[in-house]
Amino acid sequence: MPIQFDHVYLAAASHFLPGEPVDNHAMDAYIAPLNRISGRIKQRILAENGIQTRHYAIDADGHTRFSHAQLAAQAVQACLAQSNTPLSEIGLLTMGSSGGDALMPGFANMLQGELGAPPMQTLSSQGVCAAGVTAIEFAAQQIELGAQQHALAVAAEMPSRMFKRSRFAPRGYQSDFDAHFLRWMLSDGAGALQLSRQPFVHQGNLRIKLKWIHQKSFAGDYPVCMQLGLTEDRSTSFLDFPSSSEAEAAGALALRQDIRLLPHLFDVCIHEYVKLVDQGWIHSTQVDHFLCHYSSAKFMPVVEELLAKAGLTIPAERWYSNLSSRGNTGAASIFIMLAEFLQQKTLRAGEKIFCFIPESGRISAAFMLFEVEDASSDTNTQPEYQAATNTLESPQLYTPNIQAPHNPSEAPEPLQPLLGRLASLWQDYRSSVWRTPVIHQLVSGRFDVAAYRNWTAQWVPQVREGSLWMREAAASLDGDFAALGALIDLHASDEQNDFQILYQDYQAAGGTQPLDALRRNPGGEALNSYLHALAATPNPVGLLGAIYIIEGTGQRIVPALLPLLRQQVALPPQAFRFLEYHGTNDEHHLARWLAAVEITLALAPEAADAIYATARRTAQLYLMQFDHIQEPV
Repeated sequence: MPIQFDHVYLAAASHFLPGEPVDNHAMDAYIAPLNRISGRIKQRILAENGIQTRHYAIDADGHTRFSHAQLAAQAVQACLAQSNTPLSEIGLLTMGSSGGDALMPGFANMLQGELGAPPMQTLSSQGVCAAGVTAIEFAAQQIELGAQQHALAVAAEMPSRMFKRSRFAPRGYQSDFDAHFLRWMLSDGAGALQLSRQPFVHQGNLRIKLKWIHQKSFAGDYPVCMQLGLTEDRSTSFLDFPSSSEAEAAGALALRQDIRLLPHLFDVCIHEYVKLVDQGWIHSTQVDHFLCHYSSAKFMPVVEELLAKAGLTIPAERWYSNLSSRGNTGAASIFIMLAEFLQQKTLRAGEKIFCFIPESGRISAAFMLFEVEDASSDTNTQPEYQAATNTLESPQLYTPNIQAPHNPSEAPEPLQPLLGRLASLWQDYRSSVWRTPVIHQLVSGRFDVAAYRNWTAQWVPQVREGSLWMREAAASLDGDFAALGALIDLHASDEQNDFQILYQDYQAAGGTQPLDALRRNPGGEALNSYLHALAATPNPVGLLGAIYIIEGTGQRIVPALLPLLRQQVALPPQAFRFLEYHGTNDEHHLARWLAAVEITLALAPEAADAIYATARRTAQLYLMQFDHIQEPV
């Protein structure tokens, strides 16, 4: 749930970028390619990320011109000059960054010392891109509570020191793409926001109010994506080596990005945005200015496509980005973006500024909403924001359509409320699945052949029942609903022999039990009993909700599991045929599912409640099945 603010205003926003802009050719003087392989990596990455210039706080010889703390201090001083506020009136200093000049003490304390600031409250937020939002959120909470009148939230990044040739070349990472990737993506910079309880006037007659902030980490769901301090396989900390030089030689001090996980970042973040829409906090039609932090221009169409699939497109003319000229400055990016946006754009009362900050570190999503108010009146002329309190059942609330793979523009309007509710349910279900013991074991790199064999042994009898309860459901349809029978029978026919593929995978993993001897675990038994019981009732159209969860698991979760299994389970490719098949084909199954839902709601709009309720119960039982996977049956 977002944190809502009623008394927090943006007094000033500033940034500091060291030195002159460095273009793509000139950057070779700072972080030169090491050989032809790294040169090709550079060309590929720069061709995709859209960055034309950036700034470095080191010189061409690798010498530091501005320390990390000095970058932040420059941004703070510009911010205070803008608001004409003495440093002595600032009661709180919060700092967000991936790290400062020293491992300790906290960066906020180092910045306070750099500023020569008087005694004050401080907070250091260490992370990646969303660390700056954490700093803003804490500062805003203190102001909202009345504990502070003025606070500074600051973010700064200085990765150039890690990427300079003198440090990078001796490591021998010439062909290590994950280590090379961020060299050509990240650059230096700092930004600062002053938040105050009293409104500050902007552009003559306006004030900017912080409405709410929402952050959520999905670190319990996914492996590490971006990291510094672990070996390439993420298994050993730099502190576990006998010496720092040995840690350096082993690559534990190289900043790496696992780009294979990046698609999950945007999928998770857009689903979280769908939940915010579903709960009434925001809608794309209300967004006048969209400040989206993405690390590469390559990801802009990814965000656009996911928004479109959700039926939540934000027109391109409302987007604002300075990535091409400022580069990716990590946690400082949204600060620098907001500061430049306010300098360049003419605002109008009533406009909403929506900020979206995905973080790849271990998958996090952050959102902020600012609103422009008319400062000529002591009271806000715009209606006071109220979050919906019973949104899932609110009939007047527009809910989005996020169900892949159908084209949202072709989706009939009556389907959109149900699809929005299901998408919100899916976000919670997906996260819960990734935190079950068996998936957590896989994500943590502790899976083995025995675990996979045990999993498939319990899964085979569950899959075997799939076509049976679907055919039973088709036989229970009558009257107008009989038209659904052909679609469901077709689906059942597609899947009736799938269990044979999975059983062969079980055998390839060393399984020796006969097919009929395999048993479902307690969760599988409960799910199977529920589906058969429901299929035997008259016109069991609610089972479309069960198909949404089951097929969705195959289309959205399975593709993420398969690479992890292949890395950890020493088995030939034929041991994963079932997972590979479903990751490819369930997308088409979901398209057929959508057609069935369209037919059903055209006949009986009230069936949406039964479909949603069945999806919710199926998700609960499917989770129970995952929870028991590690237990022998």
